[in-house]
Amino acid sequence: MTDARLRYGRASLALSFLVQGVTFALLVTRIPAIQDRYGISDGLLPVFLAAVPVLAGAASVATEKVVARVRPGVVLRWAQPVVMLALLAVGAGSELWQAAVALGVFGLAVGALDASMNMMGVSLQRAYGRSIMLGFHAAYSLGGIAGASLAWAGAHWDLSLLVSYLPAVAVLLPAALIGSRWYAEGKAAGGVPGAEPGGRGQGASVPFKLLMPLCLVMAFAYIGDSTVSNWSAKYLQDVLGSSEQLATVPYNVYMVTTLLGRAVGDLGVRRFGAVAVVRGGSVVAALGFAVVAVAPGAWWGMLGFTLLGLGLCVIVPQTFAAAGRMFPGASDVAVARLNVFNYVGFLVGSPLVGALGDAWSYRGAMLVPMVLVLATLVYARSFGAEPARYGGGHERARAADVG
Repeated sequence: MTDARLRYGRASLALSFLVQGVTFALLVTRIPAIQDRYGISDGLLPVFLAAVPVLAGAASVATEKVVARVRPGVVLRWAQPVVMLALLAVGAGSELWQAAVALGVFGLAVGALDASMNMMGVSLQRAYGRSIMLGFHAAYSLGGIAGASLAWAGAHWDLSLLVSYLPAVAVLLPAALIGSRWYAEGKAAGGVPGAEPGGRGQGASVPFKLLMPLCLVMAFAYIGDSTVSNWSAKYLQDVLGSSEQLATVPYNVYMVTTLLGRAVGDLGVRRFGAVAVVRGGSVVAALGFAVVAVAPGAWWGMLGFTLLGLGLCVIVPQTFAAAGRMFPGASDVAVARLNVFNYVGFLVGSPLVGALGDAWSYRGAMLVPMVLVLATLVYARSFGAEPARYGGGHERARAADVG
């Protein structure tokens, strides 16, 4: 594969991550407006919200089977437009059943999209021979910030959901389709039984026992992430006594620090190795939760959420990368299965903190994701087993740099 082809493939995949960040943020930040539009009761809303990750997890499992026959790039090329069209459908409907269908399609398409994007990211990282996975997720974080800003503008100007969503989809959908022309994949490591281009080899085994440590790390990371996204505003306002306006700041700060951490994270992996970066991220994230739990006021709370963004941001991309290195002949299978635990963590995190907060205290509830994130230290060696290295010094020798 030529160096130019790899560079174009890397840029086009980064665009897909960015587009998905915008799309997902436009949905989740306007949930109150969606609830009002369709008259979804507070009791029914959790059912709708839980259905999306459940369907996404099922689609991720199905994608494992689909990529045995077609390349992940084909799945991504068609899943991404479906996600964006489903977002438009959420904004255009008026009946409860229409919301259910649109969110169901969104969940199924997101599962296929998340799995195929990360499959391709792992494959390209293998072709590059050095860490680039964090850069893709940095693009997703940038898209999330842009999407949340667009959603704020829509809410500020009291725009309907359809009017708020339509300009973004009108611009990003054609861009994603055009960019998909340059999707590229690396080749599986030579000599691996069952290996095929892109690591699709279904003949290679992916023992769940070996993948389980990474699955747990993925779930723990998303429990931490969902704690921030679902509870940071309430925690700052109700526990730390901030104003309603100030309570909206922690999640934005978290997203910005996530972007910054991912933007430089690949350099850290190349210099110090994945194990050190994951361990460092886990310690910083745990410190963030500790600061939040004992914060005497709102500004200390925001410091804690800032540390959380810097710590958690490296864990998920490196978990996908580690799965690809652990099973180089069947990386797509490993990524599809690992991706399910993204949604497991999302499903568990929010109700776990809410239940503990109601039964005990929200300060005490913050200690639970802290302990779970610290548990990542136990499994950190799974990120740097000898087969997971790209050669001496964490880099494979290259005749030419590809970007």
